[in-house]
Amino acid sequence: MGSGCKVGVGVGILITVVLIGKTLETGGLFPYRLKNRIIVKTIIDEIRERLTIVVSYQNHLRSDKIDQMKLINGFRIAPILLIGLLLVTTTGCLLTYFMLFSAPQPQSKKEEVFTVAAKTTETGIIDKLKNQGFIRNAWAFNLALAIKDKHNKIEPGGYYLSKNLNVWQVADKLTSSPGMKWVVIPEGLRKEEIGEILAKTFNWSNDDLDKWNNTYTAMKFDYLEGVYFPDTYLIPAKENGLDIANRMINRFNEKFASYLDQFVKQNIIWTTGLRLASVIQREAAGKEDMPLIAGILWNRLSKEMKLEVDATVQYARGKTDKGWWTPIKPENITEIDSPYNTYKYKGLPPHPIANPGIDAIEAVLNPTETNCLYYLHDSHRQIHCSKTYEEHKANIEKYLK
Repeated sequence: MGSGCKVGVGVGILITVVLIGKTLETGGLFPYRLKNRIIVKTIIDEIRERLTIVVSYQNHLRSDKIDQMKLINGFRIAPILLIGLLLVTTTGCLLTYFMLFSAPQPQSKKEEVFTVAAKTTETGIIDKLKNQGFIRNAWAFNLALAIKDKHNKIEPGGYYLSKNLNVWQVADKLTSSPGMKWVVIPEGLRKEEIGEILAKTFNWSNDDLDKWNNTYTAMKFDYLEGVYFPDTYLIPAKENGLDIANRMINRFNEKFASYLDQFVKQNIIWTTGLRLASVIQREAAGKEDMPLIAGILWNRLSKEMKLEVDATVQYARGKTDKGWWTPIKPENITEIDSPYNTYKYKGLPPHPIANPGIDAIEAVLNPTETNCLYYLHDSHRQIHCSKTYEEHKANIEKYLK
């Protein structure tokens, strides 16, 4: 073998040793734990020692006998060409591993929130990881999930990730419980229903739920109900009930702010508008009904008629064994003596009866002009209004019996 080949092999040896040494120092390429790295380091140290012997020995071999097998300190020495090939292969494997599995930015210290939306496919999640720079290669991440038996185990939510994590660490993070959880609050729920959703999502105790219902959402007179805005939230798993209440109030303030001027122009106090919006939200079969119901309720208020709205009685009654909003019974109207019972008391209830969405708020400001004073929904949830009580009774006979 010529001197050029020997130099090439020597360089290959050096590159391999340096790469392996750096790997063991940083743990950047292998997903081994410390114990495994110590074992591998011991093996590499032994290899370094034997390679030193090989290089020293081959300098004393005659060129015409270099293909002979020799034994040094108990190790059989293969031809230098075979060693070089082995080292080049090892180097290639290490480089390939680095390009596919290692951390994209090993020196990064920045932690970011990686979000997984509900119903996102695993392929979509992996593509997003690659596009946002959290992994080097999608195939490598798929392989990591397969080895860990974690396919289709990624939950929706928010995950705290850094680009200094290798593919194995990212897989571990994403198949653990998310650091932030999605919470969907539908329109028209009362705060106790919201509390039940939060308790289920964050594993609250009964004491936590009681604090939500009676402390955190009862700290301001105007914030007893109606301001816990219905929306989709991504909430840290460790956030407490008071912070969640403030988060929802802040979202309400953000959404409601653009309507304040319109309430002022129409001489409607915002709390009055919110109370009416909550009634509309509960009474409507859909957003298409809301402007008409708003027009009818405004008409009754202007004539100082009792609103006689079932939803207000449901709110006063509270939870039954079938839920919070089951249909009222005739005795509920007569027996429930509450300022929320609009069959007994004129005007709006003292506070909102639910947490309305934007459509109900807009309906308060933009009601349908109508002469109707009564309405009902048929079995298909179609609304029918009437100008007189006699017409209303006829509609009851026609659509509800």
